[in-house]
Amino acid sequence: MADDSPDAATEPELDDDAQRRFPVPDFEALPEDLRERIAEEAERAGFTPNVFAALAYKPSHFRAFVDYHDALVDDTALDRAEVEMLVVAVSGRNHCYYCNVAHGALLRIYGKDPHLADQLVANYRQADVSEKRMAMLDVAVKLTEAPDTVTGADLDRLYDAGYTEEQVWDIGSVVAFFNLSNRMATFADWRPNDEFHTMGR
Repeated sequence: MADDSPDAATEPELDDDAQRRFPVPDFEALPEDLRERIAEEAERAGFTPNVFAALAYKPSHFRAFVDYHDALVDDTALDRAEVEMLVVAVSGRNHCYYCNVAHGALLRIYGKDPHLADQLVANYRQADVSEKRMAMLDVAVKLTEAPDTVTGADLDRLYDAGYTEEQVWDIGSVVAFFNLSNRMATFADWRPNDEFHTMGR
């Protein structure tokens, strides 16, 4: 007999193809706090982003990764479109398939621009953004490609462009975190959900 309880009807499924180099666990086998967090995200988005399925492979890392991600986007002096611009520009330079697609979708939504994400992935220097935001992207890409060359002058450029001290900190934090994320996504071969490809188009 089918289980018609509300929990059974709404229980998320983790896509076995979410990552190709490590297994994806069964949702039912996860610790309760992970099941709750994944169910919350699936209800909000209408599907379970594959990053949750991939990270569930190691629950302690899932918790740390998701907590830091949430802090970066919930407690930031940047606007959400700027956060996603940083993610997409960095992911474009790192050729991160998952983040280019998933965060490209988020940028289309938060930035209310169907073209900007594609511009940033292809060549951020050709993106239609303000001089202030181009300074932010230049520093983000420098921190991504040549972190040992970043100096106080790069931070001064951000201050001169009009960013506050907290915003400058947040720029560095977002860029550093998503360089980590890009590398793990590439290493484990995370695959973006089909839904991300069409969101915000």
